[in-house]
Amino acid sequence: MLTFGIIGAGMIANFHAQAIQAMKGGKLGAIYARNPQKALDFGLVYNCTPYSDLNDLLADESIDIVTIATPSGTHLEPVIAAAKAGKHIICEKPLEITPDRIVEMIQVSKENKVVLAGIFNRRFNPAVEALKKATDQGRFGQLTLCDAYVKWYRSQEYYDSGAWRGTWKLDGGGALMNQSIHTIDQLIYLAGDIKRLSASITCLTHDRIEVEDTAVAILEFENGARGVIQGSTSCWSSNGHPAEVHLCGSEGSVFMTDESFRVWDFKTHNIDDDFIKENLMSDTNQGIGANDPSDIDFYGHLRNFEDVVEAIKTGREPLITGEEALKAVHVIDAIYRSAQQNGAWITLE
Repeated sequence: MLTFGIIGAGMIANFHAQAIQAMKGGKLGAIYARNPQKALDFGLVYNCTPYSDLNDLLADESIDIVTIATPSGTHLEPVIAAAKAGKHIICEKPLEITPDRIVEMIQVSKENKVVLAGIFNRRFNPAVEALKKATDQGRFGQLTLCDAYVKWYRSQEYYDSGAWRGTWKLDGGGALMNQSIHTIDQLIYLAGDIKRLSASITCLTHDRIEVEDTAVAILEFENGARGVIQGSTSCWSSNGHPAEVHLCGSEGSVFMTDESFRVWDFKTHNIDDDFIKENLMSDTNQGIGANDPSDIDFYGHLRNFEDVVEAIKTGREPLITGEEALKAVHVIDAIYRSAQQNGAWITLE
């Protein structure tokens, strides 16, 4: 049984605590927050030791692994400190807000022989696992169009609720880096690496933020497919639109909406198709977390954490290594660079 410590005490830290308490192979031992009262309150709710000095948590020999739940642009420093203290690390998305900072995190973790894992909890839902199996089996034939759509809504109050929200320094970006990154990660995971892209971003409906609330990118994949990424926090709807990944090829088409499928259609029948059509199809128009991030449950985090614990115990790599978590940030960084250059084509290396 590995003992966890959580760094951060905001909304995401609550997801972490709930997932750790429900998971197999781990238990919650401690929480760190800069504000002593926040640490104490969190510790009382989740029955764990509160720390308001990070060094004290990292010196706690009972802690085997820490999860990072601080604002996006503040992940590097606690990751480095935890690695040097010999703690394994699971860090929230994005792993950090620039590729260079993530590379530094990966290097320090390797130097100190600790596991660094990212959090892309949506990879662990059954729909993604089923679609990944189909792509690995080559059921699409030649992939032709591969797209990611995140048409979500965030109010002005959401951005005003934290001074770090909507800033380049701490949020690292807007609708792409914060909200769309899960779906972008799924697109790359399922369709393969992107070769080059051209993009445009803008802020259309929010005040007092530095970053985009609307973005579009045209993609060329290494496998020859084309596609688009659309991400926004300016698409109001009463229920919230699901995040979607569309994969189409010469032998089949699948439209995934959050954790189910709107279309699952292949030229050649497979025994898996019967199970999917009975259990994973949905025509819902309501998106998970599309209008309210608190609507997301902790099940994906639980499976994400369990995967890392098993990896540590068996000596294998976790599903979402630092290198895997880097890929989506690399794409988003290229989108931002393209937009800054009026849509110039950016080649990803």
